[in-house]
Amino acid sequence: MLFGLPLGEWVVLVAAVVVAGVATGILAGLFGIGGGAIIVPVLYEVFRVLGVPEEVRMQLCVGTSLAIIIPTTIRSYLTHRARGAVLNDVLRAWTAPAVVGVAVGAVIAYFAPGVVFKLVFTAVVTIIALKLLFGRDSWRLADDFPGRAGMAGYGFLVGVTSSLMGVSGGSVSNMIQTLYGKSLHNAVATSAGLGVPITIAGTIGLMIAGWPKMALLPPLSIGYVSLIGVAIMAPVSSLTASYGAILAHRLSKRQLEIGFGLFLLLVSARFIASLV
Repeated sequence: MLFGLPLGEWVVLVAAVVVAGVATGILAGLFGIGGGAIIVPVLYEVFRVLGVPEEVRMQLCVGTSLAIIIPTTIRSYLTHRARGAVLNDVLRAWTAPAVVGVAVGAVIAYFAPGVVFKLVFTAVVTIIALKLLFGRDSWRLADDFPGRAGMAGYGFLVGVTSSLMGVSGGSVSNMIQTLYGKSLHNAVATSAGLGVPITIAGTIGLMIAGWPKMALLPPLSIGYVSLIGVAIMAPVSSLTASYGAILAHRLSKRQLEIGFGLFLLLVSARFIASLV
């Protein structure tokens, strides 16, 4: 027995997390996401088997996901930057407001029940998936980004949704950028860069938010971050992120859109099922 769980079950759980880590890294580089959209559902099942109370389970998934994808996001960003695909002006305009949004999300995490996180997760990924699958290039809010206030608002939106979903912000960031005429390849690269400060700030915020709930959390947790989950999944996902980034530059825009859209719909369906 280890932490109250038979060793055989630990082997199965660790193997599942490792496989998810490989998929997470490839998805991070391919779609400009930190991989949280796959980490959160996997961790939800792991923590369910471990008997983590429903009251804190989703928050623990979100916080652990943010911590896991820090190295993955950094590696993905560096690969995209080396290829000159990052929109640095967008990155500069969104970084500070995004960090503020993450802080607000951490405050919400302190007070809100787990169902709030599930609803936000499901709603956001479904909207983005439908836009990717059925949207057209002619769907534009404008040909260029808004002024400083508008850009600050978008950065804040990306940050707060990332903090509540346990993702690096690529999903929302990609959609916003493409609605302003930016190519998906540039959007993916820029989202990877924005994910670096978002994941770091989000991890710290969720650690603090979960500190009063330590009695309900599994061993080796710091607030809403499980060190066991981070130790197993982070190295694997980080190593495979660069392969996804390379693959992204070999696919067409439509191939990226269809792949990303279908992936998000699968994730959404999983959480809709958990809400029923």
